[in-house]
Amino acid sequence: MALTAGIVGLPNVGKSTLFNAITQAGAESANYPFCTIDPNVGIVEVPDERLQKLTELVRPKKTVPTAFEFTDIAGIVKGASKGEGLGNKFLSHIRQVDAICHVVRAFADDNITHVSGKVDPVSDIETINLELILADLETVEKRLTRVSKLAKQKDKEAVAEFEILTKLKDAFEAGKSARSVEFTDEQQKLVKQLHLLTSKPILYVANVSEDEVADQDGNEYVQQIREFASGENAEVIVVCAKIESEIAELEGEEKQMFLEELGIKESGLDQLIKASYSLLGLATYFTAGEQEVRAWTFKKGMKAPECAGIIHTDFERGFIRAETVAYEDLLAGGSMSAAKEAGKVRLEGKEYEVKDGDVIHFRFNV
Repeated sequence: MALTAGIVGLPNVGKSTLFNAITQAGAESANYPFCTIDPNVGIVEVPDERLQKLTELVRPKKTVPTAFEFTDIAGIVKGASKGEGLGNKFLSHIRQVDAICHVVRAFADDNITHVSGKVDPVSDIETINLELILADLETVEKRLTRVSKLAKQKDKEAVAEFEILTKLKDAFEAGKSARSVEFTDEQQKLVKQLHLLTSKPILYVANVSEDEVADQDGNEYVQQIREFASGENAEVIVVCAKIESEIAELEGEEKQMFLEELGIKESGLDQLIKASYSLLGLATYFTAGEQEVRAWTFKKGMKAPECAGIIHTDFERGFIRAETVAYEDLLAGGSMSAAKEAGKVRLEGKEYEVKDGDVIHFRFNV
């Protein structure tokens, strides 16, 4: 599934440094605003220890992890919705992503310029949020102009849309995001068609200094970001972009030893992937055979035929059933045949909702 998270933030907060580290894609990073003018796109493998365990169990010819896409979007400044900085070009790039990873500076360093002249994470968040809200307000007002005429003529669909647009307009004028407005499932379908920037799920990434990465609770900026995010029911992860740059150059045991020395359980990449997955409601299922063991990304709630279609459209079109075993049951059994003997392998039909960690063999006929 081609889903992408956009990395945004004010200039010089560590966006491109973090992007370079997690994707090793080499986006230009410099101590001045707008060094990232066109969005950089990087594909990063999703770390999953289950894939390694399945490989050890099955011993296939190759192992293929699933991947996730990150887009590094140039720094937004106050007035972007009115064309300031690089203006609406940034906003159009954000419009194309599925989720937003908002990098916020949570460290003091006189050698790194701050676009506002001081480190104030909540002010930084509000600056970007306001620009996105203003852009959405413009979208809604344009739509309202067209819909209101039909609504006055008692057009049923127009009346329903007018109510939704008015509700959104009131929220935006109060400085609130589309995410904060409650709608029915039916109304949400229409809201989705508007492609609003503030309706996208958001994750805050607090970028701290090397000295504070192991002591997150001692950083007052991190506490401020968490307090703000709690009001939006948004998640916060803490990373040090500079350390991530160093981790990106290490592998295996060397990487693990480095993390242990720093007192970190997992890298910022692992945190970011897991949080982004959760944000978009994503999960992983596996296929395992002699030729390959492979991880596949799917959306939670998807049924077996849809998940089969991720592999190939023929799998969905000619779906018969899914031979399924939970990862934990397969690992406990030690082999597929042992799992079958233990009654852990199930034959699931078209209505089965695939679960995270399912190991599946799809049966189909075209």
